[in-house]
Amino acid sequence: MYNNIKLFQDRPEEQGGFEACEVVQLTSIALLKIIRHSQMGIPIEVMGIMLGKFIDNTTIEISDIFAMPQTGTKVSVEAVDPVFQTKMLELLSQLEKYEIIVGWYHSHPGFGCWLSAVDINTQKSFEQLNQRSVALVIDPIQSTKGNIIIEIFRLHSSLSINEESPEITSLEYGIKTPPNLKEEPSYNK
Repeated sequence: MYNNIKLFQDRPEEQGGFEACEVVQLTSIALLKIIRHSQMGIPIEVMGIMLGKFIDNTTIEISDIFAMPQTGTKVSVEAVDPVFQTKMLELLSQLEKYEIIVGWYHSHPGFGCWLSAVDINTQKSFEQLNQRSVALVIDPIQSTKGNIIIEIFRLHSSLSINEESPEITSLEYGIKTPPNLKEEPSYNK
């Protein structure tokens, strides 16, 4: 089951404001893992890598995630083992899981979904590897049962005409939990 999130490209008001230009398909299992990891980290920020594939020019699928060895505080998080990501991908290929890295996620416990200056630098490094990479931010404290506060960002839209634009492209947020996750009582523990 997928949770579809639309990517909006900022446009001038006279052109109708925002334009939906991409869709991110977040599988229920990937969403569940992100929720559990972020809630286990409260009150500290946590982070991880999102795996999936770029289905076509307008669709990104996030099918799985893995947490990174990290050091975090209430307001920041950083990966501490640069070799871990490579080792993890090698292990996944041995299991015949051939998803690629489509981005990263992290939590902002209690202070909403946005990209800090540090987050922007992290996202820049992901976009240097693949310009379609996305950053997902979740607020596990403001999220309530049935309403997950989550937002996905990219520094530049891959469909943007002006690639020099410093604007951050954002995905719609405030996902309603799919029915099959509402019945799972352990995800809020």
